[in-house]
Amino acid sequence: MRKLLVICGPTATGKTALAVECAARLGGEIVSCDAFQIYRGLDIGTAKPTQSERRGIVHHMIDVADPEEAFSVSDFERMALPAVEDILSRGKTPVLCGGTGFYLNAILYRHSYGDAPASEEIRAKYAALFEAEGRHALHARLAAVDPESAERLHENDVKRVIRALEIYELTGRKKSAQNDGDIARYPFCAVSFDYPREELYRRIDARVRGMVAAGLFEEVRALLRRGVPAAAQSMQAIGYKEVAEFLENGADLSTMPDVISRIAQNTRNYAKRQITFFKRTQGLVLLAPTTIERAAEETLNEYAR
Repeated sequence: MRKLLVICGPTATGKTALAVECAARLGGEIVSCDAFQIYRGLDIGTAKPTQSERRGIVHHMIDVADPEEAFSVSDFERMALPAVEDILSRGKTPVLCGGTGFYLNAILYRHSYGDAPASEEIRAKYAALFEAEGRHALHARLAAVDPESAERLHENDVKRVIRALEIYELTGRKKSAQNDGDIARYPFCAVSFDYPREELYRRIDARVRGMVAAGLFEEVRALLRRGVPAAAQSMQAIGYKEVAEFLENGADLSTMPDVISRIAQNTRNYAKRQITFFKRTQGLVLLAPTTIERAAEETLNEYAR
């Protein structure tokens, strides 16, 4: 079976440029694993690669949903897995690129729950809770009884959150304590740039300033004017949420520097969570900061092992 190449890690580290370079050398296609690049119209704040940046490489899972839509990890899995299989069937290499760990893992792993039983009644109960109170309340219920599983499962992954609650209610034991685990669907090689923390933060700050200069505030204003609710899932992305609040609160220009600082701080906090998450990736190879060309050589050497 052909091996997948995974380029992951925190934001603002050059994942996209490295993925494009590697895909060009391998004759591969890129599967974006980013929770917000899936949305049409969210371009600047998601650092969505432009057509010139894609260099003619086919990209999957970009612009596949309208910004008004909710989109779950299960939705991503349902759409992305056939794309991976299609790439493999044509003898090409899927290059998975992104910083949304839950999306990456949805492709990389099948989930086994050991011998835990099932109950349609319990599933229906928690499905009703989800419909009545939303995914956050459902995830909070899991966090109260099984914090380890709650940490591993994103609140958008409603199906697996319900399954974890079902296991706890049926067995009296946490899903995290069951004989379960993640089973790799494919062989893969995973790499990530390993920037010193202060350098990473400087890169994040520079990226945020670049997004603002490129028209982030105007992009968010246009989305709101076309009727995308500020409460939509797409608008909870870092950058969009802060700018939407700024615009809805009167767009006082004197507060704009505070908004930009808050976006940068929230991005830095997110990067720390990404680093923690990806440390658990099986066999992750850390790349020292270097040129994209040199990093691609090192990556493909690892991939060929």
